[in-house]
Amino acid sequence: MSILSDKWIREQATTAGMIEPFVESQRRDGCISYGLSSYGYDARVADEFKIFTNVDSAVVDPKDFASNSFVDRKTDVCIIPPNSFALARTVEYFRVPRDVLVICLGKSTYARCGIIVNVTPLEPGWEGHVTLEFSNTTPLPAKIYANEGACQFLFLQGNEPCETSYADRAGKYMGQRGVTLPRL
Repeated sequence: MSILSDKWIREQATTAGMIEPFVESQRRDGCISYGLSSYGYDARVADEFKIFTNVDSAVVDPKDFASNSFVDRKTDVCIIPPNSFALARTVEYFRVPRDVLVICLGKSTYARCGIIVNVTPLEPGWEGHVTLEFSNTTPLPAKIYANEGACQFLFLQGNEPCETSYADRAGKYMGQRGVTLPRL
């Protein structure tokens, strides 16, 4: 398995629609950087957020997710309360090739502020907006900036295409748009 370069990412994004919209070079003018990097792609967070709250004493249950455990916000700057959590999504829509696995890492700018970005791997054949999980590990409110960099995706190519892709399995998060809550 090898990590794929900017040249490969650019080619797949522009000819096969792997990333839409695609930003061909790093943008960093007064913002948290995003766009194509040497061996990855820095995606942006959209302006849709689901911020966890405990106003109604809800229990977070992945098998029966209660809608009263969060509040929806459409905003340019999301404030995550201390020791709390928010869901968001990427601006970009991804289409993962059948022989590629995509891993996501948080941006150092957020990590150095105690904000952890978590994303499970994008499996071969998966497509959709990526749901991003932001954890504020600090005792202070934390800001997330919409339409700026949030995380970096690394593309790993397998030695051959997989026998069964996420699309073949009709995965439950296939084609997701917007911020997608847990599904059973």
